[in-house]
Amino acid sequence: MTQEFSFSLAATSGKARTGTISTPRGDIRTPAFMPVGTAATVKAMMPESVRATGADILLGNTYHLMLRPTAERIAALGGLHKFMNWDRPILTDSGGFQVMSLADLRKLTEEGVAFKSHIDGSKHMLSPERSMEIQRLLGSDIVMCFDECPALPATRDDIAKSMELSMRWAKRSRTAFGERPGYALFGIQQGGLEEDLRAQSAEALQDIGFEGYAVGGLAVGEGQEAMFNTLEFAPDQLPKDKPRYLMGVGKPDDIVGAVARGIDMMDCVLPSRSGRTGQVFTRLGVLNIKNARHQDDPRPLDENCSCPACKNYSRAYLHHVFRSQEIISSMLLTWHNLHYYQDLMAGMRAAITEDRFTEFERDFHSTRAQGDIDPL
Repeated sequence: MTQEFSFSLAATSGKARTGTISTPRGDIRTPAFMPVGTAATVKAMMPESVRATGADILLGNTYHLMLRPTAERIAALGGLHKFMNWDRPILTDSGGFQVMSLADLRKLTEEGVAFKSHIDGSKHMLSPERSMEIQRLLGSDIVMCFDECPALPATRDDIAKSMELSMRWAKRSRTAFGERPGYALFGIQQGGLEEDLRAQSAEALQDIGFEGYAVGGLAVGEGQEAMFNTLEFAPDQLPKDKPRYLMGVGKPDDIVGAVARGIDMMDCVLPSRSGRTGQVFTRLGVLNIKNARHQDDPRPLDENCSCPACKNYSRAYLHHVFRSQEIISSMLLTWHNLHYYQDLMAGMRAAITEDRFTEFERDFHSTRAQGDIDPL
C-alpha cells in the first residue's frame, strides 16, 4: 500500500470529537462503531448489508481465526478482505482477551500465553510476535498490540503487574509489526480504574509510538459508573492527534457517554447478538420482540427507522418469525440493530460538527426514558 494511515480532527463539542481516519481501503468517519465479525462474518448479515447500515469498518477476531480456519489458510486464499468479501477497512484484536476468557488450561509467562483450544483441545502459543504474524497474514488494516486484560475487580498490585507486562508486550509488538506503510498498529492502555497506573501506561505507549491508542481493560465487569469515572481521565492521557478506541463497548448509553468523554471508536457484539435473541434497540429504548404484546401489532419497530425490518415488516410478523425460530428473524433484527447503532453514530457526528453535543446527549436520554410505544 502506498497511501499512509492518518487521522484528522474536524470538530469538537466539549470533549466529544469528530473526524476521519484515512486508510488505503477507505475512510472511517468518527465517532465510529465497528460491527463484530468474529469468525469472518457478522452473524446473520451479508457484507453488503452491513455496509448498507452505514458501517465503515469491521472487527475480526485473531483468536477465533487462528484456530479456524487458520490465518495461514486465509492468507493463501488472498487475505481476510477477499475471504469474507469485505473491501473496506478491518481491525483485528490481538487475541489476548479471548485467550484469557475462553481458552482452557492457559499458562501465562513473560513469553506469552500457552493454551488449549476451546474447539478441539489442540495446544497453541500466542505471543506478541505470533499475534503480529497472524494479523499480518489476515491482512487487517488496523492491528492491535498483544496485551493482557485482567478481569475486574482485581487488586491494585495485580493490575499494576498486568499493566507492566502489557507494556513490555506492546514494545515487542511494535518491533514485530515493523514498517508497514498504509497499515496501523494501535497500543492498548491498561491500568484498571487507577488514574496513576493509566498515566504510566499512556506514557509508556507514547514512548514506543503507535498510529492509534485504545483504552483497554474496561467493560470487563466494573459497571458503567466506574467505567465513566475512568473515562473522565483515561482518554485525556492519550495523544489528541491520534484515534482513541474504547474496546468492547457497548450499550447505546455506554457509547454516547464514551463519546462525550473523548472516545473515537468502539466495537461490541451486542447489536448483532441481541438481534438473534429478540432484543431490539430503538430511540425509545429496548424492546423484546418475543413478548406477546407484539403478536397482533401491525406497526413497525420504529416508525422513524428506514431499515428493511421497519420499512417492510410489522411487529406482529417479527414476533411470529422469532417465535417460530425462522432464520429471517435473526437477519431482520440484526439489520435493524446495526442500523440503529450507525444512525446513533451519524447523529453524534452531526451534533459534534454543529457544536450541540450536550443537547444531543440530553435529548438521547430523555427520548429513551419515554419507553416503548403503548401496546394496542
